[in-house]
Amino acid sequence: MARGRMTIGLYNSYDRSRFAEAHRRAIARAAPIALAFDANLATFGFPFEEDLSTPQEVAEWVSSTTSIGEAGQYLRELAHLGRFQTFGFPKRGFPPQFGETIVTTNRPDPKKATTATALAGLLRHGTSILLIFGLGRRGLDDRDVYPLGRYHFDLTGRGLSLETATAIGAAPALIAAHLVA
Repeated sequence: MARGRMTIGLYNSYDRSRFAEAHRRAIARAAPIALAFDANLATFGFPFEEDLSTPQEVAEWVSSTTSIGEAGQYLRELAHLGRFQTFGFPKRGFPPQFGETIVTTNRPDPKKATTATALAGLLRHGTSILLIFGLGRRGLDDRDVYPLGRYHFDLTGRGLSLETATAIGAAPALIAAHLVA
């Protein structure tokens, strides 16, 4: 049976009109994590310049402005492999090609709460997953994004709030560890 694919989804809850340093850093930091754990990387609602129409163009542009991730080499590699994609804000849900939408949160709905073990089980049995991480001080919007997730994942299992970059690194690593266990 084919294994499912994990995708790291970066949701722009930071600034909807201006591409900021926080957007650039999130992409640059997530790219090596995606490569390290055989995941894809997708952005949602990022205000990229209009002349950047493909993920490869976005990767080249971001790479030219950062030293993170071997000066953007990992992001360019993801784009070259077709594993970096960009999307607008989801209107009725996230793209279905990414599989089950998993909202990462330290406040999971008890009816939707899941664990790294369960998510690894989905991957092992061929179901792909999209881990959604909110950028910005408020993280993900409880009203707009939370209902879109079939599952809610508190990677600490204890309701602890983690800095975004820490969570982006820890969640895929934790799930991957359960895949090989």
